[in-house]
Amino acid sequence: MVKQVRAARTRQALVRAAAEVFAADGYAMASLPSISRRAGVSAGALHFHFASKDFLAREVEDAAADLVQKMAGEARSSSGTVLESLVGTTCRLLVAMAADPVVRAGFRLGSDPSRKNGPGVLAWWRTWVHERVAEAREAGELADDVSPEGAAAAIAAATVGFEVLGGADRDWLCEERAAQFWAFVLPRLAAFPQQAMATVTGAGGVR
Repeated sequence: MVKQVRAARTRQALVRAAAEVFAADGYAMASLPSISRRAGVSAGALHFHFASKDFLAREVEDAAADLVQKMAGEARSSSGTVLESLVGTTCRLLVAMAADPVVRAGFRLGSDPSRKNGPGVLAWWRTWVHERVAEAREAGELADDVSPEGAAAAIAAATVGFEVLGGADRDWLCEERAAQFWAFVLPRLAAFPQQAMATVTGAGGVR
C-alpha cells in the first residue's frame, strides 16, 4: 500500500511538472530530463511511469480535459440559462488557465503544431461551446439574426486567444477580462440583452 501511494504521488508530481514545462516551453522544446528534475524524481522513475514524452503529454491533456469538463459541469448546474453557463464557464476557465498549469498546458498542447495526436481538450472545448450555443438557440436565448455557428466560432476563438495572450501577459487570464469580453458580446448575441447582461457584474466578473 505504501508503495502504491508513493507511486501515485510520483506520477502526480511528474504530470504537474510536465504541465509546467509544456506550458512554458511548448511540446517540442520540453525535455524529459527537465521534467524529471522539476518533479524531483530520477529519469528512471519517469520512464517507469511514462515510456515517452508523448505518453506524458497525453496524460497532461487527459488531466486538463477532466478539469475543464468538471468546471463546465459545475457552471452549468449552477446557472439559470444556457448563456449564463457560457459566461460562467469562460470566466472560470480563464482563472484556471492562470492558476493551474495543467489546464494551461492542455490548451497549449492542443494548438502545438509539433503534436501529432490531435487537439485534445481544445477539440472538446470547441464542441462544448458549439453545443451550448445550439442549446441557447433552441431555448430562445439567441437574437434571431445571430448565427449559432458564427457565435460558437467567435466564443471558442476568443477564449483560446486569451490563453495565447496570457502566455506573455498573465493579466489576460482573469475574470475581469472575461467580463469585458461578455459585456461586449452579449448585447449582440442575446435575445434579451438586459437579462443576459445581469450575469455580468461590471468589470469584476460574474455572479
